[in-house]
Amino acid sequence: MGKISNQAVLQKITARFADQISVPAEPFGLVTFETKPEHIIEVLTFLKEDKELKFNYLTDITGIHIPEQKLSIGVIYHIHSLANNIRVRIKVFLDGNHPKIPTATILWEGANWMERETYDFFGIIFKGHPNLVRILNVDDMKVFPMRKEHPLEDPNRVDKKDYFFGR
Repeated sequence: MGKISNQAVLQKITARFADQISVPAEPFGLVTFETKPEHIIEVLTFLKEDKELKFNYLTDITGIHIPEQKLSIGVIYHIHSLANNIRVRIKVFLDGNHPKIPTATILWEGANWMERETYDFFGIIFKGHPNLVRILNVDDMKVFPMRKEHPLEDPNRVDKKDYFFGR
């Protein structure tokens, strides 16, 4: 089993996609970078099919909502090279009003359920997905529960008033 360093992975990715990736870093030793939705399939395909890198295992796809940012919805991919025992995290940020990104099911069939779950909780549309329907929430639900669009507590609760706490 060959090993490859984080620096070698970053150098190879940067050499191939210099203008298509940004913010390359290694937080907690995990190679991380960002790309745009129009480049994600090309980047994932390169990482999967490169003879040296061999990122053949899709570990996870999830979402994130950061309302303070202009591009407030993020799709986070975690992929693993079993041959080199190294992982990569790829972030793609989208417009919160119309979050759309191409599906990764063309590369990994296992992306199907991960993308459905991400759609169900964050409302991200995976273009080209074979069956993008809710998977855990009820079908007629109109909101996406992991988005930070609603107050965490009911403001009308009387037991949370300041005067109960001496304020």
